[in-house]
Amino acid sequence: MVGRGELTDAAWQRMAPLLPGVDGRGRPWRDHRQVINGVLWRLRTGAPWRDLPERYGPWQTVYERFARWEGDGTWAHLLEQVQVRDDSAGAVEWTVSVDSTVSRAHQHAAGARKKGAAAGDELEDPARSAARQALGRSRGGLTTKVHLACDGRGLPLAVVVTPANINDSTVFDTVMGDLRVPRTGAGRPRRRPDVVLADKAYSSRAIRQAMRGRGILTVIPERADQKANRLRRGRAGGRPPAFDRELYKSRNVVERCFGRLKQFRAIATRFDKLAHRYRAGVHLASLILWLREPTQDPLSDNA
Repeated sequence: MVGRGELTDAAWQRMAPLLPGVDGRGRPWRDHRQVINGVLWRLRTGAPWRDLPERYGPWQTVYERFARWEGDGTWAHLLEQVQVRDDSAGAVEWTVSVDSTVSRAHQHAAGARKKGAAAGDELEDPARSAARQALGRSRGGLTTKVHLACDGRGLPLAVVVTPANINDSTVFDTVMGDLRVPRTGAGRPRRRPDVVLADKAYSSRAIRQAMRGRGILTVIPERADQKANRLRRGRAGGRPPAFDRELYKSRNVVERCFGRLKQFRAIATRFDKLAHRYRAGVHLASLILWLREPTQDPLSDNA
């Protein structure tokens, strides 16, 4: 019987072939499905690892598996593989929406020790440490920002985590650089969407020129101050940027995607001290969204 929030049989059938297998060395893995369901329980509830129910096995085993697969890139690889499978079936919609959302950081998320530092060593500057762990301070306290590029169905393609006081437009190139879906056969990974939709926070000449240079249509509304400055300069201000209002209406898929991701309480509120652990949680939550999406088998007759 599948419990609430656990992997369904259909999702498990899609994920199981992608998981690491037994290499014949050391102790055998504890059941992958049981452990992943334990990680999902913690991600969904936001509870401490020590409070993990016994049905998922020892909490240390579940945490160590989560940390190990974060360290070797397994969670990111799983997300990439389901993207590859959908793209090979022609299911990925390459009208990409880019945006960010802020997640409040719990007080337990602060205070990560610098790697290699031991008790009694000189402490790292708190502001520098917070920035290194993607924690920014605002009126509400410590916060983290999740930058996302999602396809036309509202499924995550690229994830970047920064302190919340970082301007969205400065991270745009990083988000687009992380957008990468390999091919099932020969050929380079696909990195170029057909269209990029973004809100006024990304309205800049540099972004529009960069996308134009790559042959990507951008649909970004012009900010009021930019419009006023352009009109003030008259002919020297140039023409207004092209803007397709009807196409822009599709941008709300990224907002809906954030809403679905934040149904996982450990995403809506950050409890992880380390930025890469929090990002791994976002990768796993994104993977679950992809697994919930029905798709065609590229080898079937109806594909």
